[in-house]
Amino acid sequence: MRFHTRKWVKPQDLNPNGTLFGGHLLAWIDEELALYSIVQLENSRVVTKYMSEINFKSSARQGDIVEIGIDVVKFGNTSLVLKCAARNMMTREIIITIDHTTMVSLGEDGKPKPHGKTRIEFVKDRL
Repeated sequence: MRFHTRKWVKPQDLNPNGTLFGGHLLAWIDEELALYSIVQLENSRVVTKYMSEINFKSSARQGDIVEIGIDVVKFGNTSLVLKCAARNMMTREIIITIDHTTMVSLGEDGKPKPHGKTRIEFVKDRL
């Protein structure tokens, strides 16, 4: 798994239990998956279509650093299927795993658009 971003858990990210609110973590993950897909598919019109079971395994507290990792599961005709994990860098524990998230490439009309990609590309290789 390639870890792409880190988030610092701040007071506004906490639930009444004093731990990271799951909704905040899911928003961070959804944004990271979208950004990754936009870069891979070279299309700024990408939406989340599906997320598989979300499995919370541990949590994070104020001051902890959460790292989000992504791997490609497969390329579809108009989609990109990704798996994701978030881990607590302070405790080294996995916080959450999501085995399948389907991101769909859209055209200007808002309908799925074939992207023509079949493998992971790195920006440095496009130059």
